[in-house]
Amino acid sequence: MHDIQIGTMIGAGNVSKIMPKLIPYGFETFSVNFGESAAGCDMEQLAKVTAGIIEGTHSSVSSLATYSNPLLDTEKGEAAVNSLEILINSARLFGTDLVACFAGRLPDLPVDASIPRFKEVFTPLAKLAKDKGVRIAFENCPMGGDWNQGGINIAYSPKAWEMIFDAVPYDNIGLQWEPCHQMAQFIDPIAQLRKWAGKVFCLHGKDATVAWDIIKEQGIHSGETYLWHRTPGFGDCSWTDIISILRMSGFKGSIDIEGWHDPVYRGDLEYTGQVHALNYLKSCRGGELIPNFEA
Repeated sequence: MHDIQIGTMIGAGNVSKIMPKLIPYGFETFSVNFGESAAGCDMEQLAKVTAGIIEGTHSSVSSLATYSNPLLDTEKGEAAVNSLEILINSARLFGTDLVACFAGRLPDLPVDASIPRFKEVFTPLAKLAKDKGVRIAFENCPMGGDWNQGGINIAYSPKAWEMIFDAVPYDNIGLQWEPCHQMAQFIDPIAQLRKWAGKVFCLHGKDATVAWDIIKEQGIHSGETYLWHRTPGFGDCSWTDIISILRMSGFKGSIDIEGWHDPVYRGDLEYTGQVHALNYLKSCRGGELIPNFEA
């Protein structure tokens, strides 16, 4: 078996409809996404349906995911925490030990102002997860925010990562990393990954194209689009380097393609792009696994 597996994200409501159609193309993993809430979902039944679909195949569930703001001191924040508890308690039913989410944020305040609330919310969640043998991975999207205000996720930059891992020093919390969000901040994802690979639990397979010609001529505040989120294989990043760095760090996990963002391979071309990305990432992984031969 490959140490790094390649798959895609799939909505929980699409498991029975879409997953059986994707497996024959060679998707090895599926990150099951519950959107903002897992409330009302019959997790045992969904796990049973999912197990029936993947039985006898080479596919598996890599993670369960929900993306909302658990730091809000409101009913919505309470619901976000409840959804995380549901997924943590249900992960093993799906054969995975990984739950992905946002770290949350206090609205319109600097990142550091959210750290006490982050500690209050995620210390018991990290303990619950550890007791269940489950890991928590924070997605690295800024969600439109910067250091001073906006967004619903503080886990988007190395400075913030240092603060959150210091606040909740559990070894079962880490990152759901992707290069796209770093490239959008003009961070070199390769240099960053070399330092942070040990805290990466899984990856979103999403790339970016940066139009440096537009930036050099117009800057970033002209209204001209200067960056596009791309499906892997169509962007600027070297996934061969990414996978090499991951392997050198001892990473064993999945890269799950995050589709529905590419400006070209969308609509009728969505799954054309995703299958291309699947095969591209497999080639960056080294292609077909060849066993070592006896001397």
